[in-house]
Amino acid sequence: MIRILMIRHGETSLLGHTLYGRMPGVQLSSQGERTVGALARALSERVVLNEIVSSPLERALQTARFIAKSQHLPITTEEGVNELDFGSWMGKGFDELTGLADWKKYNALRSICSPPGGEFMLQVQSRAWRAVERILERHQGAEDASVAIVTHGDVVRGLLLLLLGMPIDFINRLEVAPASVSEIQFQEGHPKVIFVNQTF
Repeated sequence: MIRILMIRHGETSLLGHTLYGRMPGVQLSSQGERTVGALARALSERVVLNEIVSSPLERALQTARFIAKSQHLPITTEEGVNELDFGSWMGKGFDELTGLADWKKYNALRSICSPPGGEFMLQVQSRAWRAVERILERHQGAEDASVAIVTHGDVVRGLLLLLLGMPIDFINRLEVAPASVSEIQFQEGHPKVIFVNQTF
């Protein structure tokens, strides 16, 4: 059995105000560091990890470092679990975006709409799933293995929708809070979602 813990990075000061996407230099807020610290402690009491994989963005790496310190493990960066590319919307405030017809359409029809110059959710799902496949291959043959993937909200939701067989347009029906954990277990390659959006 291979356990995959999908972890959304901790809170940032721009959360809820700006669509920061892949903006460089976005780091955890002091509150984000506190919740990530609590997450790392809780995980260390519950599971021994075999690997920690992280998005290359700083806020994800910061989150991964808290977990890595408590688990005494290195961090592997993985482009496949990077944040969604929001194209020309990156850096815009939500007060500006909510007035755009394209923004409303995008959030209603993620299956066929993308940000201007950005990625479709189908692309995000595909690259994230390929990253999971690479992880499963690395741990193939192990009796049991546990891997943490530190990533971003839409990546977690996209993978959950894929594995649950749900339409991409249902993405906003899934809550994935900062510093939350969603667990998937693979038995002989077959996935089972154990829980979603657990916080500590």
